[in-house]
Amino acid sequence: MKINSLHDLYVMELKDLYDAENRIIKALPKMSEAASSQELRSAFQLHLEQTRRQAERLEQIFEQLDESPKGHKCKGIEGIIDEGEDLMGEDSPAAVCDAGLIGSAQRVEHYEIAAYGTARTFARRLGYEEQARLLNETLQEEGATDKKLTTLAESYINEEARSAK
Repeated sequence: MKINSLHDLYVMELKDLYDAENRIIKALPKMSEAASSQELRSAFQLHLEQTRRQAERLEQIFEQLDESPKGHKCKGIEGIIDEGEDLMGEDSPAAVCDAGLIGSAQRVEHYEIAAYGTARTFARRLGYEEQARLLNETLQEEGATDKKLTTLAESYINEEARSAK
């Protein structure tokens, strides 16, 4: 796709996000299964449902734009997920694995926070206020998920990982 305008860049950003969300939808069940903490497992399951709704919001935006969501590979999320899967393959104590899963999940959230913030700004500049609202809704959910992961890490998971042998 040739990028000649802010609109083209916006569509490319949305395609990147759509691919990212679909990759995350595939990764979250594996992360949930690998988690030993019930709270962490529940957080991943909740975020899976949110991520499905986020992908649906993107589909709604693509419909409004009369564009296809397909055709772009999100290399950033692909790499972050690959690193997380490598970690899940390690023979680590449960708490250490949980701490690593949180770190991997937060990397995903930070990528998404940056990308959704960018897309929302583009939507506003292009006059797509309803799309900006949808993107902001997802952006707020991503921020809340990041905070929840931080709370889990700081509450006991990282302490248990520190004590693991």
